[in-house]
Amino acid sequence: MDLGLTEEQALLQRTVQDFAETEVKPLAKELDETGHFPRETFRKAAELGLTGVAFPEQYGGAGMDHVSYTIVIEEISRVCASTGVILSVQNSLFCEPIYRFGTEEQKQRFLMPFARGEKVGCYALTEPQAGSNAAALRTKAVRRGDKYIVNGTKAWITNGGAADAAIVYTNTQPEKGEKGITALVIEKGTPGFAVGKEEKKLGINATACCELSFTDCEIPLANRIGAEGEGYKVALSTLDGGRIGIAAQATGIAQGAFEAALAYSQQREAFGHPIADFQAIQFMLADMATEVDAARLLVRKAAWKQETGSRFSMEASVAKLFASEMATRVTHKAMQIHGGNGYSREYPVERAYRDARITEIYEGTSEIQRLVIAAWVLKSY
Repeated sequence: MDLGLTEEQALLQRTVQDFAETEVKPLAKELDETGHFPRETFRKAAELGLTGVAFPEQYGGAGMDHVSYTIVIEEISRVCASTGVILSVQNSLFCEPIYRFGTEEQKQRFLMPFARGEKVGCYALTEPQAGSNAAALRTKAVRRGDKYIVNGTKAWITNGGAADAAIVYTNTQPEKGEKGITALVIEKGTPGFAVGKEEKKLGINATACCELSFTDCEIPLANRIGAEGEGYKVALSTLDGGRIGIAAQATGIAQGAFEAALAYSQQREAFGHPIADFQAIQFMLADMATEVDAARLLVRKAAWKQETGSRFSMEASVAKLFASEMATRVTHKAMQIHGGNGYSREYPVERAYRDARITEIYEGTSEIQRLVIAAWVLKSY
């Protein structure tokens, strides 16, 4: 594994940094306060290839690699965590399973326009009573000839209120448990498909996170991703890649908070000196820099492993666990360095602190990551 960026990756990083500073950052505070989904920013991101980073150009993607994808999510999340996770869901949770498990016809219908950013996608696994226990789905799909009839409710669906299509995980044979789960693409406008309440959250407020409901939705067999009963495998393998995206998001949130705290410590004076002169502040900055760098290396290791085509479940969970908990620690210290100003919404570290917390919960809580890691450790050593 080469720890340095290639010339192409370095150019991408500079390009995305510029886009983040000029197009994303100026809107971040407003998006947090209003909760409006940033459609125009999404469209501009698509023009740069950020809605389909690691997919082949023949399917509308940018033709880059998975390390490049983590660079994109980190740099966007550094200035706006909402926009970062919107792009993460588009890439990792919607486009990726269609690319890996879809038929050629499905790639033309569902991958190409979404990788190009012409449409928004989402991933509908979680239900009101089924979060970490993904096998306990109650959304049912009953097959009738060449169609499925879908009934049920999904909850906490990022991009849900803005999406043109959702990959919905349904229970087709409840008696088989996880082997009875099937993945279906359900498009906006399908009779019986409704967007419910938008969640009011602590952070990442502009993600159109909504409840989705399905009432006698007729879904053609052609919209099934993989074989019947393979949905659980599709869901969990998709989450491996999604966890790398969230780890990159967490790293970006922490990097942005660290940069803000560093700048503030050099400007703010106490007892006649910039507070950066005091050892207590220096130690916090040293810890923050160390943890952010460690998380970034774990993220890139996981992305590199994914790029090789090898199994990367453990690496994804390690990166997600460390980066998410690191982001909470680093944003906490950033607020502490800001003192009372850190508690004010006039300063970005307050938003970073709120945004960071969710990274320990979605796409597998820290406890789930520890279970995954422990299983691999016990099997490998």
